[in-house]
Amino acid sequence: MLPPGPRTPKILTTYQLLAQPHRYFPLWRERYGDPFTVRAINGDVVITGRPDLIETIFRADHRIYAPFGVEAVGPLVGTGSVFTLEGEPHRRERKLMMPAFHGARMRAYAQTMATAADTGFATLDDGGEHRLLDAMQAISLEVILRAVFGVSDDQNPQDYAETIVSLIEAIHPAFLFMPFLQRRLGGLSPFARFLDRFEEVNVMLDAQIERRRKDPGEDILSMMLAARYEDDGQMSNAQLADELRTLVVAGHETSALSLSWAIDAVLRHPEVETKLRDEIDGLGDDPDPEAIAKLPYLDAVCKETLRRHPILTESLRLLKEPMQLGDDALPAGAVVSPSMVLAHYDPAVFPEPERFDPDRFLDKSYGPFEYLPFGGGHRRCVGAAFAQFEMKIVLGRLLSRYDVSLASPVPPRPVRRNITMAPHDGVPARLTLRRRVSGRPAAEPMRSAS
Repeated sequence: MLPPGPRTPKILTTYQLLAQPHRYFPLWRERYGDPFTVRAINGDVVITGRPDLIETIFRADHRIYAPFGVEAVGPLVGTGSVFTLEGEPHRRERKLMMPAFHGARMRAYAQTMATAADTGFATLDDGGEHRLLDAMQAISLEVILRAVFGVSDDQNPQDYAETIVSLIEAIHPAFLFMPFLQRRLGGLSPFARFLDRFEEVNVMLDAQIERRRKDPGEDILSMMLAARYEDDGQMSNAQLADELRTLVVAGHETSALSLSWAIDAVLRHPEVETKLRDEIDGLGDDPDPEAIAKLPYLDAVCKETLRRHPILTESLRLLKEPMQLGDDALPAGAVVSPSMVLAHYDPAVFPEPERFDPDRFLDKSYGPFEYLPFGGGHRRCVGAAFAQFEMKIVLGRLLSRYDVSLASPVPPRPVRRNITMAPHDGVPARLTLRRRVSGRPAAEPMRSAS
């Protein structure tokens, strides 16, 4: 017996879940208690924001779970992706990939991230109005091309960027959340257009994998090519392509969205902007990217942004075995989901949760069952450390070099964009150069990927 939940028609509940989770999740919790069950088109999901129940879910043996929605995301990332693998194959794949995204490896990517930020912001005319989300997407994609794929200047990165952007833009939330829409329909459907872009990306990835196999570098692809499983086996080209595609889908737009939300929040809170600029300016005119990443208040600003605007709104698990979740005995086949929206807006954990307050992350540490922007347990995002590192460096470089003013007095509302929640207006803003780096311009413009 599943916990109670809304009894509205599934199509309406699905729309409410997709369009306004920040509104309906708290409403459903207040009305039905925690946990509650959402009956959606793609399945019934038991949702909780309680730290004790989130702990139960994240601490459970990984073998009792299967990934949720494989039929939905499988065509997007592939059957060899960490998103779609389960059990022992999933554990082995994560173990192979993790070293590329942690520890000392971050230092190898720091300058790449800083250069992408500097050149990306230099494309924005001083004083002109621009959508910051577009700029952040171009920067994030440049980081992926350089640090993940190992694309060099002589390979025409613009061609890679345009091919990837065409794939991202072809993803429609309708066929992700409603897999029955994954039909070609004579080549006229949104899914058919997506499949055409998918094949173009595959050709590009296969060529880059072979290039890096012959000439390895310091990028993540080269590290994955050199990595070995416990039995000394290696990832096949098909596996590598699936993981690279996963990193693009999971990392390109999510980083851009988090950065856009961060800028909007900082600029709407003058006391936060002043404190953050003072901290960044303390590093001098041309701050070292690694030094930027170590700034405590910048770190707190990024964490508070991810609290208010988590990359995903929930973390889904399909039960292969029964689970006791608090007072509820859930059967095999049920879907359980910690909700970032509920956990991050719990006033018992985060007082005045609607308020943007980075200081809360300076005054207190939060556990993995209270604060979970990248999910948790055995399926926590592999690239979490990489994403946070990039967010701090890009935001730090922007505020060290530019004065930024928002073009709209009204805070953006979150809208569904693929599987994430985006600011509906893209955060229109104006940038004005604050200073030049000693003896040289701040950066040379790079071409936009859009």
